[in-house]
Amino acid sequence: MNYAFEPEATPALPITGQTSLYPVRRIYCVGRNYAEHSLEMGGDPTREAPFFFSKPANTIVQTNTEVTYPQATENFHFEMELVIAIAKEGRDLQPEETAEYIFGYAAGIDLTRRDLQNEAKDKRRPWDTSKGFDQSAPCGPITPASNIQALESSRIWLDVNGSRKQDAKISDMIWNPFEIVSHLSHFFVIKPGDIVFTGTPAGVGQIQKGDVLTGGIDGLENISIAIR
Repeated sequence: MNYAFEPEATPALPITGQTSLYPVRRIYCVGRNYAEHSLEMGGDPTREAPFFFSKPANTIVQTNTEVTYPQATENFHFEMELVIAIAKEGRDLQPEETAEYIFGYAAGIDLTRRDLQNEAKDKRRPWDTSKGFDQSAPCGPITPASNIQALESSRIWLDVNGSRKQDAKISDMIWNPFEIVSHLSHFFVIKPGDIVFTGTPAGVGQIQKGDVLTGGIDGLENISIAIR
């Protein structure tokens, strides 16, 4: 097939223990999925069902990468998250059906232009400029689900320049990974290559040029990025 110009390479993530890569098709994100963070951002975790937004697939950044401080913001934030990688196509799934649809998990950081997000909220506008900018979806290697045990008891944490900023348990989620995949499948046909950022615990904060961010989730490979 002839193209008017050379298309970009398919974004992809390494898979722990394998030489093959996981090609990324779509990136979905869950908002306010930890009670303390929901309160931190002005939400009500007792009543709020999961809601989704998205990032372009080419915003993926692999670990040990330098991320350029984005333009058009003076309030650049980190949000440490568990990431789900989808294994096969499905729709309208029940939570108890979703385990076989999950390829694996990774540690990710949802980077956010918080000032633009707050402005969008105030004006009831979409979040695209605050969430879907270049290099806004750093993600570590994907660990296959078959290699993971007791993920719900794992700790999730993030350090900025060696100082702990976020520290929680995956079990603190309002909606667990199986429920998230189920909810998502009622809005979209999920397919291999889809990844889902599952929300962040409390403690999100501002980052500056020169900062080094390192995050982890027990049982998964860590992620580290430097802001330049």
